[in-house]
Amino acid sequence: MKHYFHILLTILTILIIGLTGFAQQNKEPDLMNDNIESMLPPLETIIDSAIAKNPFVKFRDLQITVNTHKLKSDRADWTRDIGFQTDVRYGTFDNFASNVVQGQNPALISTRNTQTNYGVGAYIRIPFYDFLNRKNQIKLSKAEIEQAKSYSMVQRNELRQLVIRQYNEVIIKQRLLRIKTKYTETSRIHMQMVEKQFISGAITLTEYSSLSEIASRAESDLESSKMEFRTAYMILEEIVGMKFNLNNK
Repeated sequence: MKHYFHILLTILTILIIGLTGFAQQNKEPDLMNDNIESMLPPLETIIDSAIAKNPFVKFRDLQITVNTHKLKSDRADWTRDIGFQTDVRYGTFDNFASNVVQGQNPALISTRNTQTNYGVGAYIRIPFYDFLNRKNQIKLSKAEIEQAKSYSMVQRNELRQLVIRQYNEVIIKQRLLRIKTKYTETSRIHMQMVEKQFISGAITLTEYSSLSEIASRAESDLESSKMEFRTAYMILEEIVGMKFNLNNK
């Protein structure tokens, strides 16, 4: 009998532990009590999201693309000075020819024909300015690409620093909020005791007013702390470009 009772107790213990773990896994996040660091995505994930969705970073990356195509255009610019030219003419033409026979005066022969004439040729132009400036133009285009890459890297570094600062701002604001929440709860309990003492005549009105003012200030500081935390949290979402869906009452 004891053996069966021990088995039943073990099964109940396992079920209770399992249900407790399941409840912990599925409970909604509590921003007032839970550590927000464990609820937010990893910092590197947040930074990657901010970089991927930041319009200034996209602008810098597009500038690299533009300058790269500009360099390709400058390298192929010399081909505009080389080309082919064709000519087609149709009409009535007067053709002249001379017939020279030894010992005789040359005879001039004129004919008129309706015909089509074709002409094909090639040309090469080398403007002196383009010849001297081509090397400098390519160097300038390469420098513009490197400049755009540097700007892109600076933009990424600035954004990383901004996300890190705001991430830590959210953490410290939540910690301060939790501290002020506990202090306010203690202050409320204390005020209940003070009210009873005041009613019983154990403390004077001056003492009661002074303690009531301290409690009111604690309530006010708590509301300000809530708003500061919410603001820091929402700014982080805007910077990152994603919703953490941790808002609760």
